[in-house]
Amino acid sequence: PAVWVMTSSSLDLQVVWMTINIFLFLWFYFFYDLGDQFFYTRHILGSALAWARAPAAVLNFNCLLILLPVCRNLLSLIRGSFMCCGRTMRKQLDKNISFHKLVAYMIGLMTAVHTIAHLLNVEWYYNSRLGEYDDLSTALSSLDDSGNTTFLNPIRSTTTTPTLLVFTSVAGITGVIITLSLILMITSSMEVIRRSYFEVFWFTHHLFIVFFAGLVIHGAGDSSLTPTTKNNFCESQTWMWVIGPMILYVCERLLRFIRYMQTVKYRKVCTVIVIRPSKVLELQLVKNGFKMDVGQYVFLNCPAISQLEWHPFTMTSAPEEDFFSVHIRSVGDWTQKLISIVEQLPEGAEGPKMGVDGPFGTASEDVFDYEVAMLVGAGIGVTPFASILKSIWYKFKDSNPKLRTRKIYFYWLCRETHAFEWFADLLQLLEREMEERGMGNFLTYKLYLTGWDQSHANHVMVHADADTDVVTGLKQKTNYGRPNWDKEFEQVRKENPTSVVGTFLCGPAVLATVLSKKCVKYTDVDPRKTKFYFNKENF
Repeated sequence: PAVWVMTSSSLDLQVVWMTINIFLFLWFYFFYDLGDQFFYTRHILGSALAWARAPAAVLNFNCLLILLPVCRNLLSLIRGSFMCCGRTMRKQLDKNISFHKLVAYMIGLMTAVHTIAHLLNVEWYYNSRLGEYDDLSTALSSLDDSGNTTFLNPIRSTTTTPTLLVFTSVAGITGVIITLSLILMITSSMEVIRRSYFEVFWFTHHLFIVFFAGLVIHGAGDSSLTPTTKNNFCESQTWMWVIGPMILYVCERLLRFIRYMQTVKYRKVCTVIVIRPSKVLELQLVKNGFKMDVGQYVFLNCPAISQLEWHPFTMTSAPEEDFFSVHIRSVGDWTQKLISIVEQLPEGAEGPKMGVDGPFGTASEDVFDYEVAMLVGAGIGVTPFASILKSIWYKFKDSNPKLRTRKIYFYWLCRETHAFEWFADLLQLLEREMEERGMGNFLTYKLYLTGWDQSHANHVMVHADADTDVVTGLKQKTNYGRPNWDKEFEQVRKENPTSVVGTFLCGPAVLATVLSKKCVKYTDVDPRKTKFYFNKENF
């Protein structure tokens, strides 16, 4: 059925990833738990040997993957350059940050299992050295290097305690370092910290350099905790797993540095940097060789604020324009400082130096691949759709024959009335353009105000008979409250009985859950009828 195909295809990558994780864990678990070469080591350690080694193999695999989802230039290249990258593949690439988090959680889980198992190993090694177990364990622990064999017990004397071994061995020290780094990276990535204290998240996340350096060293030292024989020594292969992604990521950062050094100019600073009452800053920038597509985003760096911080912003300009623009809402320290710098600029002065990395591809790039598109923006999340609607206006203006999309439904949800201000001009322009061309039905837009007070309600009642909306000045009146999504999807399906509908969201995760479920619910089982595909912006 179409519904099953749509939902299952989005899980393909996760299923493959989880299958490989399970396979690696089981393969190495039974390799160490049943292998004859580990018979005597297992006699001392029992199943803790396999429980230490199996998670280590899974850790290597996931440490290979963890950097790839944040190599944005590589992902954009795959997304936009290869013909084999179809819709399903692009949907997987659009979930790069979600996959990055998933891999990080697996690394955290396997680190916990690996650490606990090795702590038990050390304790059992120590007890065997003291002779607290059977005679064979004591004898095996007393073996020294000779001929083809190496010692089985890394605790070489009874004066060495488990704590001393952990904090004096290479494996122990590096293990503590990488575990602490991992804990700090994961905890600082929590939504509440990332949104409220972005600098904490940004700087703490760069502990990945310490993590990877410690990981390679730890892999070499870790084998000393489970020695076998000189011919079958458990030599570390960690560096072989992570060297490729590390080189790719270094190239990614070098490319970012090169882009940072390229000159970025402001276009007509005195007229295009506009601070609206809603505290949204518009920057229109020009950069040689810069080419973009609808819905793409860039990373911006302002050295006057921080040399290291880069923040993602969706571009609101169209590819047809000779500049690119971003709209920046005041939501944190970095954005507040940038707006403050711009506000204090003398009239006609050049804005602060900006570094630009990108553009990078997103789900919104695919909007023109659908016959029908539902665009849903929440607050400043409308920015990718500003780019799309501008591009549509240019395509109509130039009578572009390649425009495949024949119907767009646009929904914008805002909490405050002044949040509509900066985008209302574009909607008015589109509204007028469509009417002049006799295509008033091409764009259906609905604006929703989710927060208001009594004075605003009274003002609306007084002007209820006006031809235009009192909030936006548009002919389409503003709706109050939240959309009834069942009603909206039912209407879209009724008006487009045989179409493929792309549903695009730039907004909160809660709304994404609702819309994705509606896409599944209203996709017809008959493949010849209406099908909905959900796409969400991820940064």
